[in-house]
This record gives sequence, C-alpha cells and structure tokens, in this order.
Amino acid sequence: MKKIGVLALQGAVAEHMKMIEQSGAEAIIVKRTEQLDDLDGLILPGGESTAIGRLMKRYGFDEAIPEFAANGKALFGTCAGMILLAKDIDGGKPESHIGVMDMKVVRNAFGRQKESFEAELVVNEVGDDVRGVFIRAPLIESVGPDVEVICTYKGQIVAAKQGQYLATSFHPELTDDIRIHQLFVDMIVEKREESLC
Repeated sequence: MKKIGVLALQGAVAEHMKMIEQSGAEAIIVKRTEQLDDLDGLILPGGESTAIGRLMKRYGFDEAIPEFAANGKALFGTCAGMILLAKDIDGGKPESHIGVMDMKVVRNAFGRQKESFEAELVVNEVGDDVRGVFIRAPLIESVGPDVEVICTYKGQIVAAKQGQYLATSFHPELTDDIRIHQLFVDMIVEKREESLC
C-alpha cells in the first residue's frame, strides 16, 4: 500500500487524509521532516502560502521537501500548495518556496474570500462533472513545454501535471469526489512501475 503524507502546517489536512484513504493508500499526517523518508508522495494543502512558507522554514521543510522531490517522490499541491510548487509566482514568492513545476502562477487571481465559488470542470484523465471549489484561488498563467495542462476554467489554467507533480487551483478535498486524489495515487504507482523497468 502506498503511503501518502499531508503536510500538517496549515489547511484542510483531515479532508485530504479521508480522500487518500478512500483512494486506496495509507494517509500520514506529516509534522516532522523525518517522516518524509517513509512516504511515496506528499500533499501540500491550501491555506495561506506566505504563512505555510514561513512554517516550512521554521520546521526544516524548506530543505527537506525539495530533497524529497529530487529523489523522485511525488508532490500534489492544492491552492496555496500549487503556489509553493510553481517556479515563477506573480505577486511575490513565499518565504520558503519549492519551485519544482515549470509554470507561472498568479496569486488570488479569482478574487478575495467573498469571491469564492464552485464550478463544474472537465479534468483530463479524470472525466467531467468534477466540482471545483475555488477559495481565494490562484491560477496558472503559463506553463513550460514539459507541463501538461489537464483542466481549464473559462480559458484559464486551473490544473496541471509535470512528471510526478500535480497541482490544482481548486480544492478537491472539499468535495465527495475522490477522482483527483485517485489520479495522484495512480501517478505514484505509474512512477514506481517505471523505476522498476
């Protein structure tokens, strides 16, 4: 069984844990860097990217997570987590920044808290009728050649994949639909099978 951690510094940790378990993987609450050693993948949940970045630096995740990624481990960022994964950020980088996905994101692109909304989305490899929950959501302004755009909303990129990395502007953990988390689990399985070939 694959082990997937959820970085428990801020954000919807319990909701991600539930989705991971429903996707057939073991969910681990991650509060210490040494826990990364036993994981196949890590989810960076939503929250406030500046605050998360500050906490990452305080607890050593600013160095541990890039090393985790460099070792071929999978990362999934939702909302603020997506900002942390992006190489380029319009509006300033958080104090700690992972920067592994070749994309540029715009922070709070869909407005403030009161402009939060839900929308029905079509996500490649997942299907249609995916409910996207957007809360002070960023968007992906542009991507590099190795990044696969897997979802757009009104012409704006809101989800992408690159190798073992997955990022969404929206919060799939705040719905009852496990398909995005299942995609992440499948990506980990596929990566493991490739390494064995």
